[in-house]
Amino acid sequence: MRRNLIHIILFVLTVASTWLTGGPYYSMAIMLILLGHELGHYFMSRRYGMKATLPFFLPFPFSPFGTLGAVIRMESTISSRKSLFDTGAAGPLTSLLLSIPAIVIGLKLSRVIHQSHLQEGTIRLADPFLFSILQRLVLGQVPQNHDVILHPIGYAGWVGLFVTALNLLPVGQLDGGHIAYALFGRKSRLVFLITILVMAFITVFYNPGWMLLLVLIILFGFRHPTPIDDQTPLDGKRKGLGGLLFVAFLLSFHPTPFPQFVDEIKQIFGR
Repeated sequence: MRRNLIHIILFVLTVASTWLTGGPYYSMAIMLILLGHELGHYFMSRRYGMKATLPFFLPFPFSPFGTLGAVIRMESTISSRKSLFDTGAAGPLTSLLLSIPAIVIGLKLSRVIHQSHLQEGTIRLADPFLFSILQRLVLGQVPQNHDVILHPIGYAGWVGLFVTALNLLPVGQLDGGHIAYALFGRKSRLVFLITILVMAFITVFYNPGWMLLLVLIILFGFRHPTPIDDQTPLDGKRKGLGGLLFVAFLLSFHPTPFPQFVDEIKQIFGR
């Protein structure tokens, strides 16, 4: 029990910080998505006999998320590219499957209002392609000069897509980096390089808000542990799933998720 106390404390603090930021519905939904993501990694690693910690949740009682997410620490050497793929893919696959129904439920509970009725300080969100598809299916065509006021559950689903997309970036020791290495082995360094160059382009020309992330992936984006069995390739089923997860990344990622913040940053730098 003592060993798990820190995990319990961080979990409770993160529930409190997300509740403070977005209310009870947002807190419950986003905690379920984050918990599902990390437990996907945890149970898959245990399936392969690898030691892993329980999730460390990271409270952050400030807008726009109320949390910095959660992480687990792997304490064993990865045995094969197969176990690397399954462990890396389990997290984002789970959070994606939890985010989609949260978005659908949240959209059903959301309001469509005229832009003139928007309150000052309302955070504007850019819609990833997957979110736009779900919005069209649930709400139909939103009238011109109208906006959707997302219910907190829908916002949690949007954040779930955002977190899933970040984790699926095919670079370094992110989940997408694990998947890329499992698919391509040492050749994945080319994938990492292309990802870093694309993110650099987006940061310079579209969204300076990615600067910190860009610095981190430049510093750590090429580091990846080598599995014990680094020769046996993945089977066709896993290669297909890897391709689907890459498509999920493209559908969930948006270069400027918070447009108004980008505008403010550009004004600061005189751009």
